[in-house]
Amino acid sequence: MQGRSGLPAANQVIAAGRPLLQSPPPLSLYIHLPWCVRKCPYCDFSSFEPRDGLPEQEYIAALTRDLEAALPQIWGRKVVSIFIGGGTPSLFSAQAIDALLTRARTLLPVEAHAEITLEANPGTAEAHKFAGFRAAGVNRLSLGIQSFNPRHLQALGRIHDDHEARRAIDLAQRHFDNINLDLMYALPGQCMDEALADIREAIRFAPQHLSAYHLTLEPNTVFHSKPPELPDDDASAAMQEAIEAELAGAGYEHYETSAFAQKHHRCKHNLNYWLFGDYLGIGAAAHGKLTLHDRLLRQVRHRHPQTYMERALAGGALEQEHEVAAAELPFEFMMNALRLTEGFPAALFSARTGLPLTAVLPALDEAERRGLIERDALYIRPTLLGRRFLNDLLQLFLP
Repeated sequence: MQGRSGLPAANQVIAAGRPLLQSPPPLSLYIHLPWCVRKCPYCDFSSFEPRDGLPEQEYIAALTRDLEAALPQIWGRKVVSIFIGGGTPSLFSAQAIDALLTRARTLLPVEAHAEITLEANPGTAEAHKFAGFRAAGVNRLSLGIQSFNPRHLQALGRIHDDHEARRAIDLAQRHFDNINLDLMYALPGQCMDEALADIREAIRFAPQHLSAYHLTLEPNTVFHSKPPELPDDDASAAMQEAIEAELAGAGYEHYETSAFAQKHHRCKHNLNYWLFGDYLGIGAAAHGKLTLHDRLLRQVRHRHPQTYMERALAGGALEQEHEVAAAELPFEFMMNALRLTEGFPAALFSARTGLPLTAVLPALDEAERRGLIERDALYIRPTLLGRRFLNDLLQLFLP
């Protein structure tokens, strides 16, 4: 059986241990802007406090050169979404974001109605900036609220207070009709009533999308070396269930582990991640995943901004690139797709990995036996138990 490209269909041939793909998955672009006013004690993302101002022009020149160098690997492929993350991208001027997006559109065939998201910190919210971001082509704004409780915001090391959080949402809603609010729960000293108060306050603004994350103590963070007192596992689990019920009652669809959306407002960029799509990552420390017809590549750019800019301008922004072994593909796929509440079409596994579904049948059988998934001929989805114990479910797919 031949695909239009002349290659064998995805589930027909594995040559020399390498799966062959009939066609690549959708492609997204991730752009990392790595500076923050202040590093939060829980944050393990690659972010830095600017010492001598933001090198906007130099950094955008480096991003442009990075993108140009990556073009041969993605030539001719349409970009379905763009996500500008950080760090705090809203530290950059609207003019800089406009220049960045203009260069991306010049170099890449970006879909006409592509979702373009920019992350913003309420502490850097300015009316003229938000208007400028919208004019530049950003059509989705993601605000890092985290909490509306002044005590919890202080404990998290945020640079904004509760009044600035509400003001930022109000400003955002004047310019954007697609907004995400990031919230966290199981915070230091937080009780159930406080966690629900945050969610109810967020719902009051009726954002199109809400992300509710469980605070975790990640390595290489201040909280990991000096852990605060957090709610225990039972209290955290109760908060999670109560938050999910509160959001469901307000009409939000719980479509991914930590993501809730009003109808037709799922995050397209993140969905491409969860459905094992491709993404080119540019910027300091940016990660990427690119599928070629006979292999899948993982990429990482140089981490430190100054090193990244120097290497990118010289044509060498890429620090690491490795091919994902065929034996690792089942876990890589499931680690993403099983985050989705409704699961994924069974045929997607072969389409995105090049492996036949029979390669994971023993693991699927065991997961079903344990009550962690349910499946039929067309769909595979995690059960409520599987979503609660996702790590246990994913371990079944390790090589």
